[in-house]
Amino acid sequence: MHTKQVIVMRRDLKMRRGKEIAQGSHATMSFLTRPIQSGARMDRITLSKAAKEWIESGFTKVCVRVDSEEQLLDVYQRAKDAGLEAHLITDSGKTEFDGVPTKTCCAIGPDYSDLIDKVTGDLELY
Repeated sequence: MHTKQVIVMRRDLKMRRGKEIAQGSHATMSFLTRPIQSGARMDRITLSKAAKEWIESGFTKVCVRVDSEEQLLDVYQRAKDAGLEAHLITDSGKTEFDGVPTKTCCAIGPDYSDLIDKVTGDLELY
């Protein structure tokens, strides 16, 4: 079975390209960094079978787009409801967004492609 991670990016924010890349990078690493930030020791993080396969097979990532915060939150919630690993990224607003914390993107997975596609398969590629 194929594995992947999907990054869902808000296109309506019209972020600078570098900002988009940074936000997507935060999203893609969040499945590892969030447990550590919550106090888990790095040597105690347990990866799912799918996450291990994803790491061993080349880190396939797909970036798709949504056009509003409402759409982003809907995709994020559908992923959580489907039992998928999903992490929402909120930018602090220090360099863009006039100091207002802003939800920019989310990462879904890594997991098996067929499971993620049930949530993101209808979204347009970025």
